[in-house]
Amino acid sequence: MFKKLFQLFSNDIGIDLGTANTLVYLKGHGIVINEPSVVALNTKTGQIVAVGAEAKEMLGRTPAHVRAVRPLVDGVISDFEVTEEMLAYLIGKAEKMSKKFFHPRVVVGVPSGCTNVEIRAVYDAARSAGAREVFIIEEPMSAAIGIRIPIKDPVGSIVIDIGGGTTDIAVISLGGIVRSKNIKIAGDRLNNDIVLYLKDEFKLLIGEKTAESVKMAVGNVTPGTFMEAAVRGRDLVTGLPREVIVTDTDIREAIGPSIGLLIDAVKEVLETTPPELLSDLMRRGIILVGGGALIAGLAELLENMLKIPVYVAEDPLTAVARGTGVVLDDLEYYKDVLVLAQDELPPR
Repeated sequence: MFKKLFQLFSNDIGIDLGTANTLVYLKGHGIVINEPSVVALNTKTGQIVAVGAEAKEMLGRTPAHVRAVRPLVDGVISDFEVTEEMLAYLIGKAEKMSKKFFHPRVVVGVPSGCTNVEIRAVYDAARSAGAREVFIIEEPMSAAIGIRIPIKDPVGSIVIDIGGGTTDIAVISLGGIVRSKNIKIAGDRLNNDIVLYLKDEFKLLIGEKTAESVKMAVGNVTPGTFMEAAVRGRDLVTGLPREVIVTDTDIREAIGPSIGLLIDAVKEVLETTPPELLSDLMRRGIILVGGGALIAGLAELLENMLKIPVYVAEDPLTAVARGTGVVLDDLEYYKDVLVLAQDELPPR
């Protein structure tokens, strides 16, 4: 009786808590927020100046008393108070779209292989931000549910979630993760590779945002169409502003070693996967989700190296958030795939 009353008078919210972007799903409305995971703080007053896209615009451009921070590093909370403030802002923004009497139920996606301490930190941050009940799910599992893979069937599926801070490689069967690996090679690492490459090869210093723009504009991991882009930064010899022309070959050279490590990690997971599941994977293929899935030529390169079909999911950026929405629709059915349900708190 009380459970049904709560459902009528409270919202259900799904959160994909990412290193680069945080997406919020509101039941009955779909994905209502897609904001960068950045918070701008006034260090004099301790007040939050901006959250999300507005705060990201401030990265590298703030005066001394304003600090733009990313409270999540490598998919886990690095600054608890700021994460709590960010979640409170996002939950509050979603709640304004559909005002209800009680606090919301929240499902949060976290990288696979998180420790109890990291899971507890996410749980506590969501509770402090105003959630009535908190459920935690691993991101590759949530992504698989979001792209409608039959996760409870006795067949193997493999999902590679390439995010901002981490890449999750997971083999899923019978409602559980059979083999998985979480590596710190993802969007941020590739941006850093580009910054270092331009510093070494062109003696040009650029920021993280510029590196990301170049990666999106001319990044391609397989040779083919020639692309180039103008990049502006500081000349390390003269200290003055300078513009250089960067090609897709430069970016391929810059991110090549990291992409190689990513492929090695996928091979490691496949090498330890039971043979019966491997035959399923060869038939069904690998599915890429997350922002990194959009890197030009990555699916083709993986297919050539692994000899398994590779597909990019439809709308890969929102797969995890969509999965949290499906879980919210039937929490009872998906209860056994959750890392943490409300009544199973990990130790502090």
